Amino acid sequence: MRIVPSRGFTLLEVLIALLIFSLGMLGLAGLMVVSVKTNQSAYLRTQASFLAQSMADRMRTNTSKINDYNGDYDASTASGTPCTSCTPDQLLDRDRIVWSKQLVESLPANSTANINCTGAVIPASSGAGTYDGICEFTIQWPEAELKQSNGSGAPRTQTFAWVFQP
Repeated sequence: MRIVPSRGFTLLEVLIALLIFSLGMLGLAGLMVVSVKTNQSAYLRTQASFLAQSMADRMRTNTSKINDYNGDYDASTASGTPCTSCTPDQLLDRDRIVWSKQLVESLPANSTANINCTGAVIPASSGAGTYDGICEFTIQWPEAELKQSNGSGAPRTQTFAWVFQP
């Protein structure tokens, strides 16, 4: 009697290979979820940074009114019609409206910002004066985290804080 070696895979070997492949794919799917969430977090932090830089530039162009930029910014300050040819006071109102709209459009709902400048404008003999002080920006927005320790599933508040001298 001659024994013929078996050829090919048995059903059990195929099922084990399929199980190993499926576990690998589940791990890859989990990795993709983490990647998307961290990418979104980085995007929101970049948006907050761009917003802060944008308002800092606006404030530098209206140096005489820097302390008037102090206050809270959110959806309620995004209403109004900005001027097209503005006086310094109108420019202040325009900047507050436009920046509030950008804040609402660029970050998640219920995002807020606060500007606090401490210092004084030093008048110049000609042209715009200089500002002797610092300004603090605080931008906050709700953001879901990868692991939420509070157990509620509610997003946590993220904060971007920046101090600069105009």
